[in-house]
Amino acid sequence: MTSSTASPSPRLVCLGLSAFDITWQVEALPHGGGKTRAVDLREGGGGMAANAAAAAARLGAQACFWGRGGEDSAGREMKAQLGALGVDTRGFRLFAGGRTSVSGIVVDTNGERMIVNFRGASLPSDATWLPLEELAQADAVLADPRWPEGALAMFAAARAYGLPTVLDGDIADAAVFDALLPHTDHAVFSEPGLAGYAAHARTAEEQLQFARMRGCRLAAVTLGERGVIWADADGVHQLPAFDVRAVDTTGAGDVFHGAFAFALGARWPVRQAFQFSAAVAAIKCTRPGGREGVPDYATAMSLVESLKE
Repeated sequence: MTSSTASPSPRLVCLGLSAFDITWQVEALPHGGGKTRAVDLREGGGGMAANAAAAAARLGAQACFWGRGGEDSAGREMKAQLGALGVDTRGFRLFAGGRTSVSGIVVDTNGERMIVNFRGASLPSDATWLPLEELAQADAVLADPRWPEGALAMFAAARAYGLPTVLDGDIADAAVFDALLPHTDHAVFSEPGLAGYAAHARTAEEQLQFARMRGCRLAAVTLGERGVIWADADGVHQLPAFDVRAVDTTGAGDVFHGAFAFALGARWPVRQAFQFSAAVAAIKCTRPGGREGVPDYATAMSLVESLKE
């Protein structure tokens, strides 16, 4: 990885969930019933793969988003917002009669949040319409587990083209991970996602090895302020997190994944890719909002370079 502030411009395809987020800012997360006063309210596009595409575009990638939504007001707004951020949305199809995924997010003053998500309805699982031939011009791909049929189709085509693949391992049924991991190069789990999938394993290292045994070449887990751990053919490795004061952790994992796919698309070594991703996610956490908090390439590189001082 170079210290130059000139951004690489890999071509990335991110496939999976796009959701419409409604975010309430509160003093403290509510417990039980009753009413809680919000001090701020924000609305906008979200979702794992969509946020990853938006983050990659902010860093300088030629980012495409492939996914499904309803032909409703939320779906149209999400597509328009991604386009305004420079994301290619030609592979984002809105279906008549479908219902778009919508999330309600409550964030407290410490940056912690709770999310209630409606995953959408009446969206066809068929993936035969995906423009897989366009992967011939891509540098890396990323998928989340919310549309397994689409992820499988894209990962298989990416392997045929020799592209690195990234799976955002958020919470999902074990059967979904069992199907996707053999086709995945880099499975980067959230801590709850990995713990739920490898519930019998006692330590993070054992959980990662369990995931690797299911077919992926590298398994990693993001641990928030405790950094990131990954396992590959050379053993288990770890990087600490950057020390920042979190204001809002919404979308931090999505941003991490988008930055990681960006770095792999730029052909950076894995350790440097993880370090860069951790820097991008850390800076995002110091700013309110999900996509709004993503830094540009030069700002992220400044934080990475500060480790050498």
